Amino acid sequence: MAGRWGALAALAAAQFLMVLDQSVMNVSITQLVADFDTTVTTIQAVITLYSLVMAALMITGGKLGDLLGRRRVFAIGLVVYGCGSALTAVSWSVPTLALGWSVLEGVGAAMVMPAMVALVAASYTGAARTTAYGVLGGVAGAGIAVGPILGGWLTTNLTWRLVFAGEVVIVIAILLALRLIREPTGGERPSGLDWVGSILSALGLGLIVFGILQAGNWGWLEPRNSPVEPFGFSLAPFVVAGGGLLLWAFRAWERRRERIHRDPLVRFAMFSNLPLRGGLAMFCAQNLILLGIFFTIPLYLQLVQGFDAFETGLQMLPVSITMLITSMSASKLARWPARTVVRAGLGVVLLAVLLLLSTIEPQIDTTWFAVAMAVLGVGMGLIASQLGNVVQSSVGDRERSEAGGLQWTAQQLGASLGTALIGAVLITGLITAFTGKVADDPAISAEVAQEVGVRVQGSVSFVASDEVAAAAAEAGVDEEEAAALVDNYEDAQLQALKLALLAAGFIVVASLATTRHLPDRRFDELGGPADAAATS
Repeated sequence: MAGRWGALAALAAAQFLMVLDQSVMNVSITQLVADFDTTVTTIQAVITLYSLVMAALMITGGKLGDLLGRRRVFAIGLVVYGCGSALTAVSWSVPTLALGWSVLEGVGAAMVMPAMVALVAASYTGAARTTAYGVLGGVAGAGIAVGPILGGWLTTNLTWRLVFAGEVVIVIAILLALRLIREPTGGERPSGLDWVGSILSALGLGLIVFGILQAGNWGWLEPRNSPVEPFGFSLAPFVVAGGGLLLWAFRAWERRRERIHRDPLVRFAMFSNLPLRGGLAMFCAQNLILLGIFFTIPLYLQLVQGFDAFETGLQMLPVSITMLITSMSASKLARWPARTVVRAGLGVVLLAVLLLLSTIEPQIDTTWFAVAMAVLGVGMGLIASQLGNVVQSSVGDRERSEAGGLQWTAQQLGASLGTALIGAVLITGLITAFTGKVADDPAISAEVAQEVGVRVQGSVSFVASDEVAAAAAEAGVDEEEAAALVDNYEDAQLQALKLALLAAGFIVVASLATTRHLPDRRFDELGGPADAAATS
């Protein structure tokens, strides 16, 4: 029994590592800029590249598990990831930081994650499998929320390099526990890797994620900081469309390989499996909602309330605690169908969004805010407790790594969409509210109002009100008008934050549509992948 759950501990530690890296360093950008004598844009590009590499290679990483063995690929991926962490910890320039953090860690994660979910399916059955996937889901949410706390504390008190040095230690510990993890037996291995399909899928997914992530900087349609402006539009939709065309070519290539009886990278017939399709759609929606909210809340805490990175992390800690506890209760939740539990989770998340909306005020009520974050964790925990089991239980042993790659690709797409969409709503809301308030304020002259309109339409970001006051003073605006500008900007900040959370609430409601293909019977009533696939 100890060995059985020791394997889960090792797999959960790997899950925590992979997710932690996506959130831990966002609070340390300023220190990284100083240490490497570079710009914020450059460091953000390094962070973005990590997500791009993972998203682009996740499907190929899953196929490697089928080809070489899942435990072997899991181990190789950990070694690659550990080497990347070690290089990042001692990095001396931006190129070495990008190579270690973005490239090596991204490649390692793309090998580890699909293999990890397949290894869980091979190691556990029934209620134990439900519990195992619930633990992984809870650990993923905890990693997203704990990352800012850990990164902020280490950066403030010691050095951000210790994050990556600690990752090396954890990687070594997981490798030592590898003997506890069972390699799946049986199943026919593919004859080789579809290199053309791998390149097409990697480029297509990479361009889509890159275009979505850059839309916040370049603009979705109307160009802001777009490097080129095709036909007068932002470059972002053209990059996304280019990725879509490559994925269309990828699908055509895979269909061709299936016709000539060659092993494809992805069997598109899998998408006729309704529970699998519903699980993947819900994975995308879950990360879209969670990362969208987690994009908004730190802005409120840091730029409106003035909390530092560590204090921000502490305010968000209730999410980690309740999400982990709820997810680990997955075996008890198994008495209800996955569809019921996920829909209940969406309902609780919607309640949490409404509670958060009530806390977005000039002076935060920390008690009610903690309650709202705890409720959010419960809702996300209910969702996370089900989805991994839905995806893996809806396919056979031969397709587990492939399904794992699709699962993590869906999550990466959801994460990038959540950040980009909610970010776009936030900035649009800020521009609209600020310019409208300034134009209607009799304390502000028409000349100043016009200048504000010109500046914010050109380029705007969500900043602290102190920066607005400094910019007004630098522009020669008198004190009375400057004070009115700051007051209007602070009101516009709160209005934009509420609009962003309201958009997240609409996404929660819309996500209910993705649950209709989730199993409507308990897992112990499903006879296996064939029966699960028939459930709708």
